[in-house]
Amino acid sequence: MLATLALAVVALAKPALAAPAQTAECPRQDALGTSRVLTVDPATYQRVGTKSFPQTLPLEDHEVVLTFDDGPSPPATRTILAALSAECVRATFFMVGRSASEHPELVRRIASLGHTVGHHSWSHPNLAHLTPDKAEADIDKGISAVEAALHGTAGTTPGTPFFRFPYFESTPHLLERMEKRDIAVFGADFWASDWEPMTPEQQLKLLTDRLEIARKGIILLHDPKAQTAAMLPPFLRYLREHHYRVVHIVPPAARTVSDRSH
Repeated sequence: MLATLALAVVALAKPALAAPAQTAECPRQDALGTSRVLTVDPATYQRVGTKSFPQTLPLEDHEVVLTFDDGPSPPATRTILAALSAECVRATFFMVGRSASEHPELVRRIASLGHTVGHHSWSHPNLAHLTPDKAEADIDKGISAVEAALHGTAGTTPGTPFFRFPYFESTPHLLERMEKRDIAVFGADFWASDWEPMTPEQQLKLLTDRLEIARKGIILLHDPKAQTAAMLPPFLRYLREHHYRVVHIVPPAARTVSDRSH
């Protein structure tokens, strides 16, 4: 069972990378919490995640970044949001534009809880298999759909310039285009392989085994997956019990919901 009441401290990250974060109240005494906020400037961290690129985020031992792809998708996304809220944890959701346009209220809910909203194309194609024009059109359509869900106005300049290629399949041309647009491209450092059918218990063991080897990194999960939604509460409990710390990533000048309330 998950436990009771108090404060989670959101610590400042390294000066060049940190967004000032104020202490946020947490209705759980022993919650995992969000340990710090890390500002990721696309000018400095253009491409991150060692599964795809040489560089990753400057995380310390036992620090992890939680990321979720392919949503939003009720009811699994709502279950995941409840699990994150119970532990006072903030994550990043790389959204498919088509799903965002189908569930705009859920996009806004994710943002209102202080999570970061990134982009994951319109229809989740393998962009490397499309012509450059068609690939970029799908990227732009996805960004516009998420922006419209968030703000009521479509646009191809993302409020949060974070993008993850579907299947991690990019091309040199598309990577160059993202760089010119000042959009950071995210890979991952490891994942739970939750696109494969398995029980939540099997997924938990697979993920924690990989975490014990990696000891830190960007974790890829998928919020439409029921098995992931069921696995998340015990995984967050595992992080807490094994002294892992969750880092929340934001773009430059981004302000969390708690910041805006002051």
